[in-house]
Amino acid sequence: MNNQTFLLPQLAQAPAGGASVVFWVILAVVGLIGLVMLIVISQYIQLAVQAWLSGAPVSLLKLVMMRLRKVAPSDIVFNRISAKKAGLDVDTDQLESHYLAGGDIERVVRAMIAADKAKIELPWDRATAIDLAGRDILDAVKTSVDPKVIDCPSVQSGRQTIDAVAKDGIQLKARARVTVRTNISRLVGGATEETIIARVGEGIISTIGSAEDHKSVLENPDKISKTVLAKGLDSGTAFEILSIDIADIDVGENIGANLQTAQAEADTKRFQAQAEQRRALAVAQEAEFQAEEQKNRALVVLAEAEIPKAISEALRKGNMGLMDYYRMQNVMADTSMRASLGKPEQQG
Repeated sequence: MNNQTFLLPQLAQAPAGGASVVFWVILAVVGLIGLVMLIVISQYIQLAVQAWLSGAPVSLLKLVMMRLRKVAPSDIVFNRISAKKAGLDVDTDQLESHYLAGGDIERVVRAMIAADKAKIELPWDRATAIDLAGRDILDAVKTSVDPKVIDCPSVQSGRQTIDAVAKDGIQLKARARVTVRTNISRLVGGATEETIIARVGEGIISTIGSAEDHKSVLENPDKISKTVLAKGLDSGTAFEILSIDIADIDVGENIGANLQTAQAEADTKRFQAQAEQRRALAVAQEAEFQAEEQKNRALVVLAEAEIPKAISEALRKGNMGLMDYYRMQNVMADTSMRASLGKPEQQG
């Protein structure tokens, strides 16, 4: 009994001491978690206060949810503040949506601010569509405000001039400068600078090629720019052509004369080939005639070789007498003499 009485107070006091230790441990853990959360949330509190003071409030809950959606809260807040200070009301949901789509919200906001200051209509949907299409929306707005000059031909092409030939065969080498302004409404789906350069080059070649002579082009080079500009080359492109100026035009080669010379050389070679063909044919025919002559001579020799045999056979059979043979010999001798007398004398 005494031992049991001694142990009871100890058992009664042990749970109370253990509970206090557990309480302090839990309190320390909660405090540590709270401190960590306070450190983490402090940056969001700073952004929320900054947005509120700038007149573009963003709730603390939205900032935390942005982090959970893997969106940079600072980018959203800073760009919203920039838009708000410029007089544009861009919602955080719009900024988040474009950020998650892979767009550049900073350049979009800067482009919208620049467009608003320049009195250019650029709604949010069109600006984000242009950005997601891969076009530089900020550069497009700058080009709309400050037109840019495009060299034709471009430096990247490696060519210095656009070459064309007038109707008189003289080559002209021209360089043009095209002043364009971005058309925001046609930026999505519109053709790029390369199309403008190609169309202007085609127009220059067509205008020079339709000229009666190169002198008329040299006298009025502005005729080229007026003709090309009147064709509406900016249709279907992302630009509006303001002017086309001929920077330089020079006289090149006499292409017509070169072509005539080349044609004459080609005709000469063709005629020579035809003459050589006819000569070779004549040589071949002569060789054939000589062969035929040799063949006929051989037949004559063969025939003459049969004459003595025939005479011998006629004498043997009594068809011809001996006196007939001698008379024939006399006739042959007389004929040979007459033939020799009829030939002209050879001079020594």
